Amino acid sequence: MDIKAINEMIQKESAFVDTLTSEVGKTIVGQKYMVERLLIGLLCNGHILLEGVPGLAKTLTIRSLAAAIDTRFQRIQFTPDLLPADLIGTLIYNQKEGKFETRKGPIFSNFILADEINRAPAKVQSALLEAMQERQVTIGEETFKLSEPFVVLATQNPIEQEGTYPLPEAQVDRFMLKIKIDYPTRDEEILIMRENLNGMPTPGTPVMTPQQILSAREAVKNVYMDEKIERYILDIVFATREPSAQKLDKLAPMISYGASPRASINLALGAKAHAFVKRRGYVIPEDVRSVAMDVLRHRVAVTYEAEAEEVTAEHIVQEILNHVEVP
Repeated sequence: MDIKAINEMIQKESAFVDTLTSEVGKTIVGQKYMVERLLIGLLCNGHILLEGVPGLAKTLTIRSLAAAIDTRFQRIQFTPDLLPADLIGTLIYNQKEGKFETRKGPIFSNFILADEINRAPAKVQSALLEAMQERQVTIGEETFKLSEPFVVLATQNPIEQEGTYPLPEAQVDRFMLKIKIDYPTRDEEILIMRENLNGMPTPGTPVMTPQQILSAREAVKNVYMDEKIERYILDIVFATREPSAQKLDKLAPMISYGASPRASINLALGAKAHAFVKRRGYVIPEDVRSVAMDVLRHRVAVTYEAEAEEVTAEHIVQEILNHVEVP
């Protein structure tokens, strides 16, 4: 297919984007950045880590998006006493039948909101890890496939760190994006205040089907990406591992370890999905730059020296994006 044909096909396939964001916008004031990133994660079959202070409508946004796509939504509050069985389900003994029966847990939904994910212990995280990576759950000796689309949207509270467990690096790396959510503007907040005084907002009505999302995922794969863009992605990712190669010697002592190959894959996928959301059939460097921070901020580990100088992973990623030559 030539670029013109791809562009026409993507414009046709992405027609639902405006309808979907408009439907979510009936419930959510502002937060366009969060809604767009949730849609990119959904189109890429990727999981998302959300970080923000309480009260920024994270749960309501995810619930509204699930309602607009006519999918099942499940919120799981992660606590220190949570067990894997509370998440995935367990075997229950049926006395009448004289045998064990499988009782499925809340993980068997399409949109899973793992609220305050870092409050649960390691064995719960490992149970969630199988669901995230393999799209399946093992209960006893049986393995069950999870229905598509399946997306884990996990929240972290950046303020309250008492009684939390640091997420394992292997799990953090499996989140495609890490989104930082900020406060609404004054104009947005006055609208939020007025709407809530009239009654709690409720999720909207379905405007599309899960099958359309699965079809859109296939269309995203067809978005054209030039070889120069591919090299640009690799330049950014390799700069987190070998900053000296990009003449960023000052960053070398600040990076403990760089981004994994998952970063390259997710950056390419995210750039394609961003182009799709913008209703374009080809990737431009701005697509890569737009999603780069969300893809890389949780994949770059800083050293003690960097922490002492109050240099964060975001500072390092921004420095790399400013320095690497744009094609």
